[in-house]
Amino acid sequence: MPGFLLTPSLSSARIRTKNERRLKLPRYLVERTFPDGLLIPMTAEGSATCLTVVGRNADEGVTWIHSYVTDDKRKTFCIYDGPSPEAIRKTAGKNSLPVDRITEVSVLDPYFYR
Repeated sequence: MPGFLLTPSLSSARIRTKNERRLKLPRYLVERTFPDGLLIPMTAEGSATCLTVVGRNADEGVTWIHSYVTDDKRKTFCIYDGPSPEAIRKTAGKNSLPVDRITEVSVLDPYFYR
C-alpha cells in the first residue's frame, strides 16, 4: 500500500517510552491540610493555577493524577505518580502546598476480578 508504514513513527515510539516510564513509577497518596480551606476558583485563574502546579511537578518527574477534597475544603487526598516521596515533597514546596503524609499505594479494583 502506498504511504503505509509498517514501522512505528518516532513520535509514537516517544509516546510509548513515556507511557512505559509512567507505568513503572510508584503511586502515592498525599494527604494535605488547609486550615483556611483550599480555594481554587472555577475560573480561568483557577485553571491557570492548576496548570502551574502540573508544570512544576513535571520538572521533577511527578504527575498529579487527581485529588479528593472534603466538603469543608480543609483536607485533600491527592493521587500522584512520581519517582519518590522526596520528589513529591520537593514539588509541593515549589507549589507552596502543605504535606501531612505521603503513603505509597497500589490500586485495588473490584472489576479486576471479572
